[in-house]
Amino acid sequence: MCPNNASVMTSPATSDDFTPVFNAPLSCTQTKLLDMLEDATEQLMLFKDFHATFHTCDRGLDSLAHAEEEDVSRGDLKAGFCIVGIQALAELNQWPGVLAWVLQHYEHQEDIPAKIMQMCILLYSKVGEPAVMEEASRAWLHSPSNRRLDGYGTVAELYLLHVLVPLGHTDQARELVVGEVGSATFTEEQRQTALDIIKEDECAKNESGANADCGLNADNASTQGSLLHKLEALLRLSYRRLTSAFSGSVPFHKLFLAALIFYMLLVRLDPGLPSSFVWISKLHQLLQQMWIVMVAPYYQARKE
Repeated sequence: MCPNNASVMTSPATSDDFTPVFNAPLSCTQTKLLDMLEDATEQLMLFKDFHATFHTCDRGLDSLAHAEEEDVSRGDLKAGFCIVGIQALAELNQWPGVLAWVLQHYEHQEDIPAKIMQMCILLYSKVGEPAVMEEASRAWLHSPSNRRLDGYGTVAELYLLHVLVPLGHTDQARELVVGEVGSATFTEEQRQTALDIIKEDECAKNESGANADCGLNADNASTQGSLLHKLEALLRLSYRRLTSAFSGSVPFHKLFLAALIFYMLLVRLDPGLPSSFVWISKLHQLLQQMWIVMVAPYYQARKE
């Protein structure tokens, strides 16, 4: 039996324990659903039984979907069950399925209530996956029917600060601020503050990239120095081998070719890269010096 004196609530919002409150007396079905939502809230906040909480929310949403009554309280109850269910999934570390679960009960992204959009953005931002909410948030913000909602500005702000900026989408972030959404949502001072935040984040990332490049250059310089030592050791070895070459043991051109191939393999040099020019020049210079010191006198003697 449904009680005759159903409770009369004070506000159409959600209370601090996630339970929706209403101005009008509740029907029998609404009262049962509200009791179910209160049970889910107790399981979440008092008993920390997150599995039971989510199961209760799922049952409540299923009952609500099959209820024949259509009134304003239906949307509040649905939002209440989703809010508690999201919290339960987060506590169970099942956050990857939160958005998909919400979309099971709200067919279109644009239909998700503002409070739930805010929770989802913050949740995925906290776990380091802001990209999950990018498409849904953009679609929600560009829906004309949502611009009349009280939480529209908060969703836009969270989307900017917790999705676009962390993802480095500075062009989209600026478009949001100066475009149709920002003009309808932010004051001139807020827009300027948002643009400053975007610029600072962009500069910070550029500086970080520059520092990484400096570190990379230092590592490259160290590697190059090590390879130069290897090259000098190789050429000293070639020098000793070259001395015996003129006694007839090893043909000179074969020795030179072997040294060149060995050098290429040692440093994995690509002659087509601009960075290889220094190495090729160094090799040419050292080999030229060897030619002058060792081969030129014999060449001059034979020529005379």
